[in-house]
Amino acid sequence: MPFDPGLAIRWNHGSSAFEYGDGAFGPLPEHRRLDAIRASLRDTNCPGPDPVYSIAMDVGRYADAMELHRRMLLFGVVTYYPGRLGQEPVRSQGHAHSVSPHSGWSAPELFEIWEGKAIIYAQEFDQEDPGCCVAVEAEAGDQVVVPPGWVHCVINADPVARMVFGAWCDREYGFVYDGVRARGGLAWFPLLSEENEIFWQPNPRYRTTSLMRRRARSYPELGLGGDTPIYEQFVRNPDSVQWVSDPACFAGLWRTFQP
Repeated sequence: MPFDPGLAIRWNHGSSAFEYGDGAFGPLPEHRRLDAIRASLRDTNCPGPDPVYSIAMDVGRYADAMELHRRMLLFGVVTYYPGRLGQEPVRSQGHAHSVSPHSGWSAPELFEIWEGKAIIYAQEFDQEDPGCCVAVEAEAGDQVVVPPGWVHCVINADPVARMVFGAWCDREYGFVYDGVRARGGLAWFPLLSEENEIFWQPNPRYRTTSLMRRRARSYPELGLGGDTPIYEQFVRNPDSVQWVSDPACFAGLWRTFQP
């Protein structure tokens, strides 16, 4: 990978699995099949890569394992395959996070792109009125924060290349799909032109709203150092990402926060 995440981990295309180097641990990946996400796609019968993406949850360094558990933090790594889902790019189906029992919050998530090009799409609600809708374009080394309660998905923005990212999550994470599946997807569908450029089409099952498109930004308000990989930030100062599993640390900030 062109970006060094500070973890001894790499994707092995031949075995379709992550390989963990000295001092690192992680599971075999879970492969998300195309049939599992069809309910949220614009064309529910479309062809596409299968699996669509592979995810390994609870990755880290052995030296950090006890502290990760104590702080209720979980690190995940995901590979998205190249290709198309009909006219859409390869993407996840979209979800909100369930309320974590230990915190009483729907946890935020901190993404970091390791390889390829991504778009993190997020909307405030999974109801008829989706509220604020934002599409954040990100490349290797960029970091993106999705605030508590927002519905979101991750998109591989380049159909001819794989995309890999790491993310900080709450250890008691859970996914809520009901609202997205009930409306056949999120409020905006990403589509690919013949030139492989992304454009957007509103989902008619939601009240029409505007879509803000922006580049990834830094987050000094959350104490993040944009030049430091997010796992290394934890190693240097575990408090710097504690808000992922304890969103109340920034309770006042989340009311007006946007990705």
